[in-house]
Amino acid sequence: MNPWHDVTPGINLPAEFRSLIEIPMGSSVKYELDKETGLMKLDRILYSAVYYPANYGFIPQTLAEDDDPLDVLVLCQEPVAPRTLVNSRAIGMMTMIDGGKPDHKILAVAVDDPEYNSFRTASELPPHRLMMLRRFFQDYKLLEEKSVEVNEMQDAETAMPVIDDSLKRYDMQRRQGFGSDYRRSH
Repeated sequence: MNPWHDVTPGINLPAEFRSLIEIPMGSSVKYELDKETGLMKLDRILYSAVYYPANYGFIPQTLAEDDDPLDVLVLCQEPVAPRTLVNSRAIGMMTMIDGGKPDHKILAVAVDDPEYNSFRTASELPPHRLMMLRRFFQDYKLLEEKSVEVNEMQDAETAMPVIDDSLKRYDMQRRQGFGSDYRRSH
């Protein structure tokens, strides 16, 4: 089973969806889905002395503008193990420019976590939490000598069309077939 292709993204899309966690909150290990096998692979250990400020993963059956599944940060009280599905609700979005391409990060809350499930929009979060999320993405590639541009956090309404577009892009690519050339190059 490949969690990118074989897990349905949810029924209340685009506001609520399943997130597949790749990296637990607090980790400095960058795990990533191997698109061909569906297994988790070690991408790298972060070069900077930073850690993921939220559980990090993707929304199944999505294809973002950077040719990867659509990224999601899931706020939750606890670190969540890799390859765990989390019922999530979008509350915002942050966009990075990485390698010249937009790299959207959907900010979500774990619907089944009583500490976070009442949040509906990113602006309800403490300002410091939003600054930490943004700062992580500004800093985590510095020692690799790679620069990224990180935009301000936007609210949930901005995230909805991005989620919709990534679902449609995935459907179109799936109909055309994710050929071996695509899998090898991504």
